[in-house]
Amino acid sequence: MDKTQTPRETLRLLDEYVVGQDRAKRAVAVALRNRWRRRQLDPDLAQDVYPKNILLIGPTGVGKTEIARRLASLARAPFVKVEASKYSEVGYHGRDVESMVRDLIESAVALVRQEHAKRVSERAYELATDRVYGCLLAAMGLDYVRGSHPRSAHQLIWRPDQPPIDEADPPEDLADRERAAQDLRKRLDEGRLENETVEIEVLDQGLSALTIMGPQGTDAMGIDTAALQEAWGRTPMAKTKIRRLSVTEARGIIESEEADKLIDQDAIAREALERCENEGIIFLDEVDKIIGGHTDGPDVSREGVQRDLLPIVEGCAVYTKYGHVRTDHILFIAAGAFHFHKPAELIPELQGRFPVRVALQPLTEEDFVRILTEPRHSLVRQYEALFATEDVRVEFTPDGVARLAAIAFKANTVTQNIGARRLMTILEKCLESLSFEAADRQGETVRIDARMVDQKLGEAADDEELIPYDM
Repeated sequence: MDKTQTPRETLRLLDEYVVGQDRAKRAVAVALRNRWRRRQLDPDLAQDVYPKNILLIGPTGVGKTEIARRLASLARAPFVKVEASKYSEVGYHGRDVESMVRDLIESAVALVRQEHAKRVSERAYELATDRVYGCLLAAMGLDYVRGSHPRSAHQLIWRPDQPPIDEADPPEDLADRERAAQDLRKRLDEGRLENETVEIEVLDQGLSALTIMGPQGTDAMGIDTAALQEAWGRTPMAKTKIRRLSVTEARGIIESEEADKLIDQDAIAREALERCENEGIIFLDEVDKIIGGHTDGPDVSREGVQRDLLPIVEGCAVYTKYGHVRTDHILFIAAGAFHFHKPAELIPELQGRFPVRVALQPLTEEDFVRILTEPRHSLVRQYEALFATEDVRVEFTPDGVARLAAIAFKANTVTQNIGARRLMTILEKCLESLSFEAADRQGETVRIDARMVDQKLGEAADDEELIPYDM
């Protein structure tokens, strides 16, 4: 994050994806800016400035998850979304709460690796193209070594199963072969061989022969199997296999392999660890589901989970295969509907670790109209683009959008309120027949107006008894 990304700028960017909920967007924008402010402080003081974790309270489908996900994307920060209901108290079957931190460091490593790979992408592309070129030459019975040569940039040599090139070879024959090889390279560089099949040797991405599995896999146990193999005196060997791929597919796979060779894996691990600890965001959903119920039996998977979460949120060291991750400055954004419980029912210690509380408002019919049309990748734009691939032009009229919003709002009122997700159900049902027939209706223009919406949704659009079954 840089100095130019002020809370106002963050709010403006969030507005492009999330409709309404200004209070929640302002709260996360301030939390993001506080991270930049902390980086400007003296290190001794910065160490004691902890993030102001946020608790988002509101029904499902109002934008809680989308706000957190978009925030992480804007900040280019490691992000992971977890459901609190998946965890259980230590000693019982279920996921260990520390696994969320391991998931976060994996997200950080993937993010940093992607950034480093982008820096070396041009060189990796060149090396990948050279390897593909070598394989295409091999199919002609030739091979090459890169370097200076009096006749060309690549020295051609016969493969072992072919007669060698020596001084006895007629000069005309050798020149013909080099011209053929140069023509092959020219066609490859011009993109005229992208659909050709090539046989190439690539790394085998399968599981290691030595794998120790825990309840949730090797990483849930904090085990690095490669390091364990070395400790036992077994050096992990990179396995390869021969695959027949198109030139496009082969270049993509090889480019990734070459990029991994060019970047410093240790540097990636160090940077990812630092980014995880200082910029990581964990979105803890369904936090209201871990509030203890009023039952006579034991409730091991609720209040016990809260107590296990407490040290993670307060700040502790979690062991991962990349080293110990301190959670002191990770930003936690918790969310829950709190239909049957109140935030005050969380254990006091956990409540204190979420000082910023924001209540999100239920979506109105007007909000549904805005959600359909205003966001950068709104549902209306998505469907227009999808049908355009079939050469079918779909036009949503204002009255059609308003009718879709009205039906979605009524369905949420009559049945269970699932927020903006109801719009997907309504649109899919309205465009069900067109989606099936689009390939046969190329060149047509279809107007989605109020009349068509009523026609496609039928009686379910107004009948409270039919909505639960059709929507």
